Amino acid sequence: MARMQITRGMRLTQAKEYVAGKLGCSLRDLADPVAMHEIRGELGLGRIPVQDLTYPNEPGALEAKFHIADVLDVPINSVGCFRRRAGIDG
Repeated sequence: MARMQITRGMRLTQAKEYVAGKLGCSLRDLADPVAMHEIRGELGLGRIPVQDLTYPNEPGALEAKFHIADVLDVPINSVGCFRRRAGIDG
């Protein structure tokens, strides 16, 4: 939500609604660690390392950032920098 508030100037309620809509979940799911664990895994957004140590074939940290940028349609500096240096997507 913080990224949406900073990059889009959204209020917290707007940011929550936007993110829930993009993730295809309810506002209640955003505050549910079990639901978010599953949603993050399904969408390839990376899971919180404290909750699990490793899952084979799941994205690493940078790959998860790419997925987050795509799913939420929000710029992430490290993703943009990588894409520019690699000569892809702008």
